[in-house]
Amino acid sequence: MIVTIQNECLTVDIEDLGAQLASVRNHHGTEYLWQGDADIWARRAPILFPVLCGLKDNTYLLDGVPYHMNKHGFARDCVFEVVEHTDTKASFRLTDNEETRRMYPFSFTLTVTYTLEENRLIKCHRVENRSEQVMYYELGVHDGFRAPLEEGETMGQYAIRLPGLEDAIEPYGLNEQSLVTPKNGTIALENGRIALDPTTYHLDTVILDQPPQARAVLVDGQDRPRVTADFADFPYLGIWTQAKPFDTNYVCIEPWSTLPDATFVGRELKDKAGIRSLQPGAWEELSYTATFT
Repeated sequence: MIVTIQNECLTVDIEDLGAQLASVRNHHGTEYLWQGDADIWARRAPILFPVLCGLKDNTYLLDGVPYHMNKHGFARDCVFEVVEHTDTKASFRLTDNEETRRMYPFSFTLTVTYTLEENRLIKCHRVENRSEQVMYYELGVHDGFRAPLEEGETMGQYAIRLPGLEDAIEPYGLNEQSLVTPKNGTIALENGRIALDPTTYHLDTVILDQPPQARAVLVDGQDRPRVTADFADFPYLGIWTQAKPFDTNYVCIEPWSTLPDATFVGRELKDKAGIRSLQPGAWEELSYTATFT
């Protein structure tokens, strides 16, 4: 099922499957969101919960007990309940069930709320621990944006800017098992621009922690901001597109609560870098805003 919210600036479609964005269009009809392509990347904007990226051997430990979970967790493949829908706001809720508890033995509620304010889309993730023990979780945004946005442009003309990082970035590495490795030096930027294809830097994903202003800006060939992501609640950022021998014409701007599984952390879920924890009955909200121009 598709739920639509709109105002004078934007029309936004959201699927109940995964509570993920399906379309973001301005009043001129420009589509900002990647629309999926099975030959490139079939998804559009999955929500990553309760883990993000891959686990070593698809396994984590909880108090020494192994649990198995596929890449990016299960929320992206679950149907959410629509709990609120107005012209400019929609909320979707996922609660645990027998299947989720086999992979993740916690009782939880994940509520995702989209709110339109002029040309800004605010996406709020509320996580509640309904268990009787401390709950550990990860949460990530994986929104894919079209690049280029207009006819006659190319992907290579577009770039990412991170205000406050003008000369160089210091990303984490990745090994052959896609586990994060320690930072290994800086990468110089050209006029403060990060190329949209991470393979430019011999990386699958550009992974950064604590970008100075918690902001990432997708700019076009004239350096005009087209999509601006503000993510003060998320300490990590991933920039990714599928590695292909041709322009894929999209880039994912991914605020993350946590680092993906890494060579320098233990196997216990609670040992992961940046892991979130909630006491029984507690909740917290992680939000980010995308501005479309």
